[in-house]
Amino acid sequence: MFASEPPEVPREALPDGEMDPELAYQIVHDELMLDGNARLNLATFVTTWMEPQADRLMAECFDKNVIDKDEYPRTAALEQRCVRMLAELWHAPEPAEAPGCSTTGSSEACMLAGLALKRRWQQARTRAGVHVRPPAGRPNLVMGANVQICWDKFAAYWDVEPRLVPMEGDRLHLTAEQAVAHCDENTIGVVAVLGSTFDGSYEPVADICAALDTLQRETGLDIPVHVDGASGAMIAPFCDPHLDWDFRLPRVASVNTSGHKYGLVYPGVGWIVWRDTAALPDDLVFRVNYLGGDMPTFALNFSRPGAQVAAQYYTFLRLGFDGYRRVQDYCRDVATTLASRIGHLGPFRLLTHGDELPVFACALRPEIAGYSVFDVSAHLRQRGWLVPAYTFPEHRTDLAALRFVVRNGLTHDLADLLLDDLRWALTELERQPAPLRGPESASFAHGNRPRA
Repeated sequence: MFASEPPEVPREALPDGEMDPELAYQIVHDELMLDGNARLNLATFVTTWMEPQADRLMAECFDKNVIDKDEYPRTAALEQRCVRMLAELWHAPEPAEAPGCSTTGSSEACMLAGLALKRRWQQARTRAGVHVRPPAGRPNLVMGANVQICWDKFAAYWDVEPRLVPMEGDRLHLTAEQAVAHCDENTIGVVAVLGSTFDGSYEPVADICAALDTLQRETGLDIPVHVDGASGAMIAPFCDPHLDWDFRLPRVASVNTSGHKYGLVYPGVGWIVWRDTAALPDDLVFRVNYLGGDMPTFALNFSRPGAQVAAQYYTFLRLGFDGYRRVQDYCRDVATTLASRIGHLGPFRLLTHGDELPVFACALRPEIAGYSVFDVSAHLRQRGWLVPAYTFPEHRTDLAALRFVVRNGLTHDLADLLLDDLRWALTELERQPAPLRGPESASFAHGNRPRA
């Protein structure tokens, strides 16, 4: 096989002729061996392992278009079952009636949530007889500077002012006081993040909702909340069952999550659920006569594989509530244990402890002058570990941190090996007189803002 490979493989242009399928496979397979080991990637939140049965099920569904509900009615049924399961998990008043859908990921889900918030605001102004032209009447969305970049994209694509509340001091995410201070009559909603990608912390959703309740009583402004639960919406129900963050709070209009993060499915699926039909304006839902059927659709794309939807339903069926709780509790236990041990090494100051999302961040203590977190990240990469180092956003760009994401598959034993390699890295770095790497050398872009 290897001897039959041509001396030069065209990479940037379509080959002139055909190639044996086994040879084509081997060429692509060999190149992909140069990728990192997904199990050692502590930068990504995305699921990197599923059971063989899930792999087989997805392979059987690769040819199914989830949007074609007439041709694939059972796939459509699985999608709606998942929506109802999530609606019940997140305490929707009427889970069987709560509208929702699958998406390609939480970013698309956030776009749909933002569109629904904007349309509700527009309709409310129309009913009130308010007709103000931009920029005076330009809608705005209040959120912390720690939101994922998809919210910046939403604001840019749909002409909404992003009111980003900057970090300040030890406040690294949105608080109730800051949220209300940035709201006015043109605010379409407040985004509360259940699990910041910077440090794994939960934003205080209940406090934000309570503050907005007070604002409504004092001013009449009725501002809904969207919970971006890309990660936390599949952690909190199992690890923090008494935490009020979901539809138990009447002001929460919608919730999204990533099925391919702590939903435990391979990349390519997200979910969004609205409290009830009133939270999703009907004029955003299109009814399309496509391939022989009349289908309601609310999405930013059309054709989409059904394999991930089938895999999500399989995982819900396979694990159930108790299974998810066991997996997520284990991840949190690994995260909190690893955070504590890293905190006791000496050079690090923990920003979070892994006790909300199984994610934590740490910075170097001020007295450490011979190396940077970027040096630590580079040394760990030599041992195969991908642990991102990055600076925080505007107003806290002085804060540089390492972030550790614990997912299903990072066991206590692997965490021990990581700790051993971290000790080795620190021993090597202590020989340096000064840092060799800064933010400009980082290969990891946090993704909350585009690079300049």
